[in-house]
This record gives sequence, structure tokens and C-alpha cells, in this order.
Amino acid sequence: MSLTELPIEKAFMLIEPGPVLLVTTHDKGRNNVMTISWHMVMDFTPQIALTTGPWNYSFQALRYTGECVLAVPTVDLAEKVVEIGDCSGEQTDKFAKFGLTPLPATQVKAPLIAECLSCLECRVTDYLEPQGIFLLEGVRAWMDYDRKERRTFHANGDGTFAVDGGTIDLRSLMEDKLPPGV
Repeated sequence: MSLTELPIEKAFMLIEPGPVLLVTTHDKGRNNVMTISWHMVMDFTPQIALTTGPWNYSFQALRYTGECVLAVPTVDLAEKVVEIGDCSGEQTDKFAKFGLTPLPATQVKAPLIAECLSCLECRVTDYLEPQGIFLLEGVRAWMDYDRKERRTFHANGDGTFAVDGGTIDLRSLMEDKLPPGV
């Protein structure tokens, strides 16, 4: 085996987090949606950390309203999700431009997205300014169990994406360690 040094500024690509997400907000009477791949689950409650900053139009809505929806798109929406991330909601109604259907959430004003596999209504519990990290608490979860396409996709950090494949079931090895209900 031969290892070649990777530039340190590319190291994040080795441990890029979970699936690419769409994050919806609602501020000043208007829905918006952004694409994000920098997030991580912090515990089973669920608490999620999400990284963004003032360069992103949704940032101010997150700071001001303290709520959002994390929507999980599947691979059939990948090109649309990338295009959503390539334009600003400041000048564009992304729901209209990309044919997304906003559905009412029950605990937050930000909308669910009908075309996504699942949605998690969240409230901001903290903002770590030096790191640009929002800490979110999931308050209501939704799943489209009838959706045929269930494969999510993950950013590699260089414009390429990995697509989920098959699932292996190793629960029998973990039964005493799984949280209740899993």
C-alpha cells in the first residue's frame, strides 16, 4: 500500500458528514430553501449541528426566527438540489423556480418539502458564532414511506457525490446498545 499526502485543506473530504440536505426557512412572510452538506447529528434526541454563515441568505432567517426544517432529498433530486445551492433566495423564489411544493409544518413556520423523503422541524437552541455553528433541536419528524426512491447522496467536497447503496442489517450485534424504538 502506498499513501500519498492529501493537502490539509482537503482533509474534510475524508469525513464529510451525512446526506446533502435542503434547509427551509420562513422570514418576513417568505419561504426560502438552501442546500447544505455541513451538518452532523449530535445525539438521539435529536440534536443537530449545522454550519453556515452571513454569506448565505438563509443565515439571517435562521438567526432571526430561530427555526427551520431539514429536508432529506433523494438522488433523483440531486441536480435540482445542487442548482438550489447555486443561487440566492434573496433574488429568487426557489420554491417556484425549482418546482418544490411547500407543505405546512406543525411546530415551526418554515415549510416541509413534499418532494423530499423526510423532513425534520427544528428549533435553534444555540449559535456558536466563532465557528458559525447552529445547534438545532428536532421537534417533529415526517417520512414519506410510499416514496420509491430512497437513496440519499453525500457531498465529497469537490463537486462529486456518493450515492447510498444497499443496506446491511447488523442490529443483532448491537441490540443491547440501540436506543429504545430502533
